[in-house]
Amino acid sequence: MVVWNTIKDFFGNYILISAVLGWFIAQFLKIFTGFAETKKFHVKHMFANGGMPSSHSATVMALCIACAIQEGVASPYFAITAVLAIIVMNDASGVRYETGEQAKIINRITRELFSGKSEEVNTGLKELVGHTPFQVLMGALLGVCVAVIYGLILGVL
Repeated sequence: MVVWNTIKDFFGNYILISAVLGWFIAQFLKIFTGFAETKKFHVKHMFANGGMPSSHSATVMALCIACAIQEGVASPYFAITAVLAIIVMNDASGVRYETGEQAKIINRITRELFSGKSEEVNTGLKELVGHTPFQVLMGALLGVCVAVIYGLILGVL
């Protein structure tokens, strides 16, 4: 009985589950957006950083909106999650995106410098680590939708 109540309480944690669902749905959608780019289905897209939509944005926006709905916009929880969301989304489309762009250039330079000497080439810098502003926006909208829909399902709204 105690275990059942714990499981029930866990899945009834509207704020936590909203954030987890936001992340999971965004990652799952990457399988299909990856297909749109490559014309091949790869489950590995589900575990990728970067890409469309931003799971970072979906997660923090679902968290933020769920806090706003459950605790109110005057609560310290909403304030904390709103600031967190701003930082994460700015980082995803700023610093992390630029890091990926730099990795593309470094990998290209390395390939050109060592062309013909494949044993010496290490172009393993990860190029897809951030998001475009559009990918961040789509992730944020997904997070809002997830928090609202899950709130309706639980009866929080």
